[in-house]
Amino acid sequence: MSALSALETALENRWDALRARMSGRDPLELVDALRRECDSNAVVCHAGRVMVPNAYDVELSAPVHEELTRRGDSVGQVLTDRLARHAARNGYEWAGPLTVHVRRSAEVPNGRYRVASTVMRHVSAVGFRRAAQPVDG
Repeated sequence: MSALSALETALENRWDALRARMSGRDPLELVDALRRECDSNAVVCHAGRVMVPNAYDVELSAPVHEELTRRGDSVGQVLTDRLARHAARNGYEWAGPLTVHVRRSAEVPNGRYRVASTVMRHVSAVGFRRAAQPVDG
């Protein structure tokens, strides 16, 4: 990671922490959970390419969902943007178009969330392996 990238990350984290304190919520924790999910499912392929899942599901308890959507911003888009920047900084390649789907869940305990990732169904395993092969040219 370059010094400039590290500085950008540090400033972004500080800004998120300040905004969280001012608004009474902690979105940084959710962004970090998405980053960990991405990192833990990274697959190193041929020629040093690192592929990561492209579909992320975020399940929120009702109070957390209400708090995050009250602002009117598209929570899914904000999380998608943050995850895309994380992947770019780490040199990750998506297994397909990146999506972050946020939904309310009665199964998630109050004040918590759950994050999971998959390779989007329309991206076949064969295509995933083929993407990892070096390109002749």
